[in-house]
Amino acid sequence: MSENTSSPTLKAREIIVAVCGGIAAYKVADVVSKLVQLGAGVSVVMTAEAIQFITPLTFEALSGRKVRTSTFDLVDTSDPQHIGLTERADLMLVAPATSNIIAKVAHGICDELVSLMIAASACPVVFAPAMNNRMWDHPVAKENVSKLNHIGYRFIGPEPGWLACRNVGQGRLSEPQTIVEELKTMLTAPNALPPVVGQPQPRAIKPNV
Repeated sequence: MSENTSSPTLKAREIIVAVCGGIAAYKVADVVSKLVQLGAGVSVVMTAEAIQFITPLTFEALSGRKVRTSTFDLVDTSDPQHIGLTERADLMLVAPATSNIIAKVAHGICDELVSLMIAASACPVVFAPAMNNRMWDHPVAKENVSKLNHIGYRFIGPEPGWLACRNVGQGRLSEPQTIVEELKTMLTAPNALPPVVGQPQPRAIKPNV
């Protein structure tokens, strides 16, 4: 797979990257960097748990934009819950998508910024899961993922391999380049954009400007 991310193939695309609390959060910094190099505008939002693994400053430096961390952290006073971000975005990536955030979405819980934005999203949402292999294999987790797949959410990974808990198994975050290539295909290939959950038709792909 090509490592070249210098061509602005995502020019004029707007992507939200929602970072959740897992050790794989450090890899998401590389995802953001690669998306920016491809010409995308990237807005990062983070859960409180994500901040324990990587700082908002890292993502602000990479994206060139203010990072949202709370529904009460007002960047735009006309959009106090940051829902408007999803109305301007072409796609939202949740990475690392923890078992916790997947369960919240599957059961309609929106008690913090990221789950709230997913529930009210006006753009397609893509999950890149990362967790312990036993968590991923748990019947409840499988049921939650199956439910989200069924209603139209898209998943990238997880992959088998060495995990931070020192286990080997399914649950490793897909490599940043793999995630970026998948997103690039969704945003540029005909009919590849996932549907907006809760809306009858997928959104049209923006032409490159």
